[in-house]
Amino acid sequence: MEVARANELPGELLYIQYEHALEEKYLPAIRALISNDLSEPYSIYVYRYFLYQWAHLCYMALNPVDNSLMGVIICKLELHTSHSPPTHRGYIAMLAVSSAFRGHGIATALVKMAIDAMAERHADEVVLETEETNTPAMRLYERLGFLRSKKLHRYYLNGNSAYRLVLLLEPTDTLKDQQQN
Repeated sequence: MEVARANELPGELLYIQYEHALEEKYLPAIRALISNDLSEPYSIYVYRYFLYQWAHLCYMALNPVDNSLMGVIICKLELHTSHSPPTHRGYIAMLAVSSAFRGHGIATALVKMAIDAMAERHADEVVLETEETNTPAMRLYERLGFLRSKKLHRYYLNGNSAYRLVLLLEPTDTLKDQQQN
């Protein structure tokens, strides 16, 4: 079923960081939005795994008229020890925007917010996987500087392949100064 796209947004969107107190109000909407867009079925425990530990890296775009969810990004940041030396790896686990409001920069804004939050917490890189057939997502991430690092054949449960995308982050000036001293 084709969803009609909005010609314009209903006003200045509210972008907010997820917090635990919002679970009752927004977690059902987050799950519904993501299950409509992503091919993987996620249980409530997967959402809580990310949202309980890394709420500070998860953001929502809300409709200014009724505070309904229009978009969400769910991320994490961990020490990645398979690199030598170990790196702080940010990970974009889920990104979804209501189909009626795509094409207005909501996904771009959410991804930039998440990248900035991970960079502030000293991430060295940000990675994600996206279906190779998801051309709009590939364009979005590549426009933001992500590079294809690996093709993952038959990665998803639906049998589709994916690309792992990586964004290498520049150390902040403060970190550069610390490393030089």
